[in-house]
Amino acid sequence: MTTPVYRFAPSPNGPLHLGHALSALTAFDLAQRAGGRFLLRIEDIDVTRCREEFVTGIVEDLSWLGIAWEEPVLCQSQHFATYVQAAQWLEAQGLLYPCFAARSEIEAAVSPGAVDPDGASIYPGLHKNLAPAQIETRMQNGERFALRIDMEKALAKAHERLGGAPLTFTELSADGTPQLIAAHPERWGDAVILRKDVPASYHLAVVVDDARQGVTHVTRGRDLYAATDLHRLLQVLLGLPEPAYHHHPLLAGSDGRKLSKSAGDTGLAELRAGGATPTDIRRMAGIG
Repeated sequence: MTTPVYRFAPSPNGPLHLGHALSALTAFDLAQRAGGRFLLRIEDIDVTRCREEFVTGIVEDLSWLGIAWEEPVLCQSQHFATYVQAAQWLEAQGLLYPCFAARSEIEAAVSPGAVDPDGASIYPGLHKNLAPAQIETRMQNGERFALRIDMEKALAKAHERLGGAPLTFTELSADGTPQLIAAHPERWGDAVILRKDVPASYHLAVVVDDARQGVTHVTRGRDLYAATDLHRLLQVLLGLPEPAYHHHPLLAGSDGRKLSKSAGDTGLAELRAGGATPTDIRRMAGIG
């Protein structure tokens, strides 16, 4: 049987907090119990926000928690060419198209209430049907563009690849019980697959990296549950293996919102400096 492979894949755009500890420890504990491998991946495609000092902090925090991982650590910022290659393959299949629209243009054209699972406006298709000559001219003029997925064509292609079977993913409960979940990537609309500012996107990079690292079990927060729909679509289109998923509950602050870096929630390093132990962190994160 294949050795299970788990991973923790944080973005180094701020210090780790208790929510990250929950994700990392859950994945590490599951790997230990299964006799599997555990990987650390640094998802640093957002080069404007990610900083080396946060990478150092991640390594220190995880080591303090008693988490060990295989070397070398994959850093996504070193592999943009790989993501571009995957996107170019999708583009050659007629599944991606260039979008030159500015955010202000998109917001001015969106339908009221048309939002994706993250609450962002669903792309209204402004540049979906540009003539090839228009595209070439704008590219020659140096206009920046993103590559978006043509969701209608992508769903048709996936349906063909699956032999008419529905698009699904396997969700594992906390005790490992599998449940087959219907995926609905159409609720994301024509999502960005390659961004304007960097030659990657979270959705493409995570799918490509899980496949090339042989990840068999993806453990992450419930806030990424809906993203699995889009990830399964990309896996089918690119001919990549399907991992099993476990989306654990999120930790919330006293005000009920999920813990986040942007809100400045207390980091693990600060808790450690205040005298907390790894056992305390497990208790605070709700891990028995």
